[in-house]
Amino acid sequence: MPEASAQSISPQPKGATGVLVLDDGTVYWGKGLGATGTKTGEVVFNTSSTGYQEVLTDLSYAAQIVTFTFPHIGNVGTNPEDMESTTPAARGCVLRVDITDPANWRATQHLNKWLKKYDFVGLAGIDTRQLTAHIRDHGAPNGVVAHAEDGQFDIEALRTEATAWPGLEGMDLAKEATCRQTYTWSETRWTLADGFGDLERDGRSAEHHIVAVDFGAKRNILRCLADTGCKVTVVPATTTAEDIFSHNPDGIFLSNGPGDPAATGAYATPVVRDLLAADKPIFGICLGHQILALALGAKTYKLQLGHRGGNQPVKDLETGKVEITSQNHGFCVDRESLPAGVIETHRSLFDGVVEGLRVSDKPVFSVQYHPEASPGPQDSHYLFDRFIELISASKSRQGKSA
Repeated sequence: MPEASAQSISPQPKGATGVLVLDDGTVYWGKGLGATGTKTGEVVFNTSSTGYQEVLTDLSYAAQIVTFTFPHIGNVGTNPEDMESTTPAARGCVLRVDITDPANWRATQHLNKWLKKYDFVGLAGIDTRQLTAHIRDHGAPNGVVAHAEDGQFDIEALRTEATAWPGLEGMDLAKEATCRQTYTWSETRWTLADGFGDLERDGRSAEHHIVAVDFGAKRNILRCLADTGCKVTVVPATTTAEDIFSHNPDGIFLSNGPGDPAATGAYATPVVRDLLAADKPIFGICLGHQILALALGAKTYKLQLGHRGGNQPVKDLETGKVEITSQNHGFCVDRESLPAGVIETHRSLFDGVVEGLRVSDKPVFSVQYHPEASPGPQDSHYLFDRFIELISASKSRQGKSA
């Protein structure tokens, strides 16, 4: 499939069965992948060189069309173990070249068949460098990705659809991404020898009890929590503080998730304020980090590009250590709005945004990035152990005061 340059008026190449139309009128022609139809969302890019299946099923990507800057997508196929949610969360995907045939022992299905199975629209044959530069220079646009086997498209109608889409700012997606009822999670992290473990099956006793508030939680985050030897109870995003406390948790976890934290915070922020008043250990990741900041009195704002990839350098301001992290977010915490007693602990070495917080007089902390990886580096797995240390110390203090 010949590449098409990005132009506001771009003639359709012969044989093109897919197209990406941006809200500014830019058109990219290519080969349609996966399901036929159209999908609308915010067009972003991800720089990870591994883990495309985990990326597409990460609920933090809800309402987004993901452009992969790494050219070889599909080479490990797909399999049930690499799903981070029940179904794909992203709206579409854009690739440099056609899907690579799988050549990995864990593959159970070709990526293109997997895309069709989940009604997922993709596009190949795009100059992803040019598209990434376009996003870099102009910000993440709204767009429509379309696939039609006969190659018939109404470009003006697609542009109108992209322009009419309201965008992520002000959009609450956590209510769509969250679980519908409370459940217990016991699956632990994957190993080469045994696959996924399970606390109950493996006979491991749970020393602590964590309640995880699900704003769109990745499965590997829950596995990392269970892997520390904790019972994990997962509750919906709209759960009240009273209901959370009814589970008698030793610690509370605030998960990742999609959408604008200020919109989600309309119902979550008051609950987190009540949780903070109880002096229970709290750990937040990604959207959970942003909602925690809002509950503490800070503000959030939308980034022009966001951070999406597995190669993001972050500096721990308290130790001087630099971690390479996995990230996926389009909003961040406003440093200037941090109230007294809330300390910035981590900072991005890409653009200097806030990447971590802690409360000076409470066992509460959070990070903007994804320490569970999946995909990505595992430099930050220690944060789950830090959470458990805070829980142990809190229980010890309670025991002494009893």
